[in-house]
Amino acid sequence: MQTVLLYLTFLFSGIIIQAQNTVEVNITDFDSNDGTVYISIYDSEENFLEKGFVSKKSDVVNQEASFTFTELVDGVYAVSCFHDEDDNGKMNMIMGMIPSEDYGTSNNAPARFGPPKWKDAKFEVKGGEIVKLDIKL
Repeated sequence: MQTVLLYLTFLFSGIIIQAQNTVEVNITDFDSNDGTVYISIYDSEENFLEKGFVSKKSDVVNQEASFTFTELVDGVYAVSCFHDEDDNGKMNMIMGMIPSEDYGTSNNAPARFGPPKWKDAKFEVKGGEIVKLDIKL
């Protein structure tokens, strides 16, 4: 019984210790303080820009917004955000293809001939890191 308890202690300790990475995101260059900023962190290329691993929203204050994602396990992630100026809960598009509201991604990944690419936006966290990202809209 003591061996089983010891094993379970090591197992749960390993899980808790691994989940201690933090990503701090500062978003700047908003055109106004109107509306809401939405942000998502993605944990795979398959979900990038489609289904966020963790998503948050906040008001824009002094044309900036800050977010913190905590307890992330070691891995590769990417971040995207957009400024929902009209507060309709979605990114407005021109002809269904071109965003009419400001947006940004981690590493300030460019959007050339389509949305930003995972390979340009991804970053790695490991070993209890605190990663600080600055995104300019």
